Amino acid sequence: MKDRFEIAADLRQIARLLTIKGENPFKAQAYQRGASALETLGLDFDPLVKAGRLKEIAGIGSALAATIEEIYRTGECWSLRQMREELPAGVVELSEVPGLSLKKIIALNDTLGINSVADLKTACQEGRVSKVKGFGAKSQAKLLADIEKYESPEHGLLLLHHALETAEKVLDYLRACPELIDAGIAAGLRRRKEIIRRICIVAASAHPKSVLDRFLCFPALARTDDLDDGRCLARLAGGVPVELVIVPPSEYALALHARTGSRKHIAKLQDLARTTAPGLFAHATGNGDCRPSIESEREIYRHLGLEFIPAELREDEGEIEAAGSGTLPRLITLEDLRGMTHCHTLYSDGRNSIEAMALAAEAMGMAYLTITDHSPSAYYAGGVGIDRLRAQWDEIAWVQERVKIKLLRGTESDILADGSLDYPDPYLEKFDIVIASIHSRHKMDAGQMTERLLRAIKLPLFKIWGHPLGRLLQSRPPVDCRVEELLDAVAESRCAIEINGDPRRLDLEPRWIRAARERGIKFIVSTDAHSTAGLQNLPFGVSTARRGWLTRGEVLNALGAEEFMRAVHP
Repeated sequence: MKDRFEIAADLRQIARLLTIKGENPFKAQAYQRGASALETLGLDFDPLVKAGRLKEIAGIGSALAATIEEIYRTGECWSLRQMREELPAGVVELSEVPGLSLKKIIALNDTLGINSVADLKTACQEGRVSKVKGFGAKSQAKLLADIEKYESPEHGLLLLHHALETAEKVLDYLRACPELIDAGIAAGLRRRKEIIRRICIVAASAHPKSVLDRFLCFPALARTDDLDDGRCLARLAGGVPVELVIVPPSEYALALHARTGSRKHIAKLQDLARTTAPGLFAHATGNGDCRPSIESEREIYRHLGLEFIPAELREDEGEIEAAGSGTLPRLITLEDLRGMTHCHTLYSDGRNSIEAMALAAEAMGMAYLTITDHSPSAYYAGGVGIDRLRAQWDEIAWVQERVKIKLLRGTESDILADGSLDYPDPYLEKFDIVIASIHSRHKMDAGQMTERLLRAIKLPLFKIWGHPLGRLLQSRPPVDCRVEELLDAVAESRCAIEINGDPRRLDLEPRWIRAARERGIKFIVSTDAHSTAGLQNLPFGVSTARRGWLTRGEVLNALGAEEFMRAVHP
């Protein structure tokens, strides 16, 4: 009998194989939704199945319920078994190579017995692929180039939110192993880096083989790159590298710490330990008998005479020195935030109504919500023209009578090419909050862009600089400008800077947050939510703020509603 995580994994495998076969995409999506529903289920799974109540779970219909019940009762799914039998071995891994259709995978398997990317690479290098019907010398050369991309370090890079989602699925799967005592995310993902190259998980168990065997059965695992008794480096479908490190329970805190900090951070701590706590990292030299018992990461820093350093700061950027001198800031937390800022609705390019956004933010415990739809020049996003402002404000007033959360009338005003703000000043003055952002002409040279932004920053009604450098991770670089000069202007004008929590932006990046902080600049931590689901971006904004060393007192939406309104009013 399989548990819900194993069943969810089977559903995802079905979805993947349906996609490879070119079946109706909506059918594959239904299996994906069903898998997600099982993975996030807050109810006891077994009674629901036994009582025939699976259809009560959102996202699970009659057909999917029948499949889940079949897997639960028998331990396997007939349709999944049938697809596995009719498709070549290794089809999931091979389908990750661009341009390699199912038809071509079958041809390569039938003719050359190719079952993996490694097999395919060898066959291309030996010139055998060019002799297969439907291929040729050019196809072979292209395949070899695509395989090199597949195997490159850049393949499989993930945005933070996608990496967290994937890591949590792996963790949930591992936690079904009875021999697992504890497990946690480490490396750059735990430090909340914007782009994740490798998911690293540290696990504690007295029976590492059992945990390792469980990991090797993870359905999305495409290939194993390195394997020994206590460690496995593998790639998931899509090329995502996942490293699992298994240590005895007594080693867990030290291993999690060692795998979390940057190399420079850990190296500096090891140097410090030679004089302050000689036996602390003795396991690294084989002298484990000298090491004190360590049950938590806090104890590691205590033994070194340091304040505890949060994971987000472990980069060797002055945090060790600050922890030693007692000047490490008390970082902002998610619980510190009182208001949800930078939110879009149906009035521009949002997916939900003002009321829906208000109720969702209220349910999250927020005291206020800013409605900041796009301004008229953002025609591509349905920007709110002057003729529609009154209707929007009337609706905000109508919703305000029905909710407890305070609603603020705002706009995300475009910074136009000449540095002016969208909407005439008499209208801007009537908003509770104006977030000013660049949405066009991102390719100006540094001089032009700097002058454009300087003109905007110096305007009396410019109060909050939205997603300041305009980057879109993995698709658009930051605008070219003289950032230090702009930060000086912001500090002089006494306006604030947004830390945008959209995981595709996470703008401003931490190094510039610290530079702004040194100038006494204030911030807002926003969601840039375009739906009620987008309100869940808030933790990503907070983690970016923490990486920039921000405290509660430096973030305006940690204030109550009235204080916040006074601070941001145009």
